[in-house]
Amino acid sequence: MAESMGSNSAASSAGREPGGAKPRAIALVGPQGSGKSTLFDALLATAGAPPRRAPARGMSTEIRLGHCTWMGDPWAILDCPGSVESAHDAACALAVVDLAVVVCEAAPARAATLGPLFRLLEDQGIPALVWINKIDGLSGSIRDSLAALQAQSRRKLVLRQVPIREGEAVVGYVDVASERAYRYRRGEASEQIALPEPMREREAEARGELLEALADHDDALMEKVLEDLVPEPAEIYRPLHQAEASGAVVSVLLGAAEQGNGLRRLWKALRHDVPWPAETAMRLGIEAEGEPMAQVFRTLHAGHAGRLSFARLWRGPVREGGSLGGLRIGGLHRFPGGEAQKVPEAETGEVVALGRMEGLATGDCPGAAEALAFPAPPPPVHALAISIEDRKDEVRLSGALQRLAEEDPALTVTMDPESSQTVVAGQGEIHLRAALERLAAASGVKVKSVRPQVAYRETIRQAVTQHSRLKRQTGGHGQFADVKLEIEPRPRGAGFTFAERVVGGAVPKRFIPAVGEAAELATKKGPLGHPVVDIAVTLLDGSFHSVDSSDMAFGTATRMAMQDGLAKADPVLLEPVDQVTISVPAEYTPNAQRLLSARRGQILGYEAKPGWEGWDEVQALVPAAELQDLIIELRSQSLGLGSYVRRFDHLAEARGR
Repeated sequence: MAESMGSNSAASSAGREPGGAKPRAIALVGPQGSGKSTLFDALLATAGAPPRRAPARGMSTEIRLGHCTWMGDPWAILDCPGSVESAHDAACALAVVDLAVVVCEAAPARAATLGPLFRLLEDQGIPALVWINKIDGLSGSIRDSLAALQAQSRRKLVLRQVPIREGEAVVGYVDVASERAYRYRRGEASEQIALPEPMREREAEARGELLEALADHDDALMEKVLEDLVPEPAEIYRPLHQAEASGAVVSVLLGAAEQGNGLRRLWKALRHDVPWPAETAMRLGIEAEGEPMAQVFRTLHAGHAGRLSFARLWRGPVREGGSLGGLRIGGLHRFPGGEAQKVPEAETGEVVALGRMEGLATGDCPGAAEALAFPAPPPPVHALAISIEDRKDEVRLSGALQRLAEEDPALTVTMDPESSQTVVAGQGEIHLRAALERLAAASGVKVKSVRPQVAYRETIRQAVTQHSRLKRQTGGHGQFADVKLEIEPRPRGAGFTFAERVVGGAVPKRFIPAVGEAAELATKKGPLGHPVVDIAVTLLDGSFHSVDSSDMAFGTATRMAMQDGLAKADPVLLEPVDQVTISVPAEYTPNAQRLLSARRGQILGYEAKPGWEGWDEVQALVPAAELQDLIIELRSQSLGLGSYVRRFDHLAEARGR
């Protein structure tokens, strides 16, 4: 007997929404390599979605959207990239879905990679379900896998299935709630079998743990448990749905997407337990009544299709050619099987792409009285300076960069006024590489990238007095100015000052402002080639000519004096030093400290990260020149989990390693 999708009728009605099925949305999230994209394709195929072009293999760097229908219910599935460098994309998708499916592997050593994701789901109150993928490769105990996952989650994880083994191979599972056993069949529905005798004790143990977790949130079930009565499956499914929707518990299911194992059971759990759009809207504080309203979670410039704003429609319906928040809808797109398809209208709860709605940005809520909470982009941790070979491509490059920044809020594009470099900053090497590949493909411009220049400064160590005279006669009025300047070092961070101590009118008052302006202008580039900081310039003396002196002449004489004087004043190069706070699991704290020390960092100390059990924050002062590829090495030494924030602290004399 194959696994029945129509069984547990009480459970089928537990989560039904009045007035018929409404579109629901889930996001597949999890670490890179966990198999999310394989699961995405498999879920769509199992639901009978139209076949799509074979996806390119490799790491996914963008959100994929697919629509399908399962047992009469419409669904939108968002496949989120798993790289830590694309975490903001996943956070944006999670802001609009009803439930997150956390896809992971059974290996306990990999469980730590889920810590930040679990924390995000918990902090935002997003319901979740865990799907342990590649269960056919389980080598240890599922208890160990669950314990490792539980160590990363503040929510209670409850095992809904127990694997059945034959030798070392996992060949099926026991459904803990229904106490039914199933054998996997590759690419087909699992076959119901008699519960293996050796599994009875393990299944009873898992069922007891499930009931105990649910009884904490349901008085009727608690009475059954206390009286040692066996609850019916329907008495389990109802509190399970409620506890999952409230975030009190997280179900854990098993499967192998590549083999097609466990997919129908996963679909069944989703159908029964994923909150309805109205429930999610209530969680987010969205009023049920009002004009059509949506929330944009992704922006894409799609060539001939123009600008597409991917959004969740919280209040509908909307139609092509109609308006949303005062903006005309240039088109509506669904993605059956993952392929774009234009549609005439969309209803409440749907995830659609809105066409050509200019001015709409990621995070915007057209039709809302006020903006909804939306994840802010994380600060950049890696940067590249880009340039083009042919200056005639500058206009094309500028437009392409603007579109790139609109598509990816975690990417920043700035023009450094000092170096004249165009700097693209983001979440890591892979993030920037993918962005530049998209940039080249979209603009057709060849782009070169280098490390951004460090904002070095210079100052002086000793005071000097410098005299300079300008005397030029070219026929008619000439140029004459004579200045005597004192140039002194100031304390670090004190900045530039100008004063005058001229006596007897040696330099008329009307020329003194020109001297001050020229002295300050001369600090833009010192003898070492960098801006000069923290000096005091005083005009001591000088002379003038009643006809040939002018503001311009005194400015030129001052610049001459500054150039010569700064070179004699023992100039020294200063480098920016940032205060850096590294966040890592406590077991990687020694790695972070060694990494900082190797980069000329002065470690200030470390302490437990507030609100993050088992994590530390390491603080240090580090030269900015040492931070340009810090994130790459940090992640390689912390299972990809390390991150940091930085802020400028002070300037210090530059020293080598």
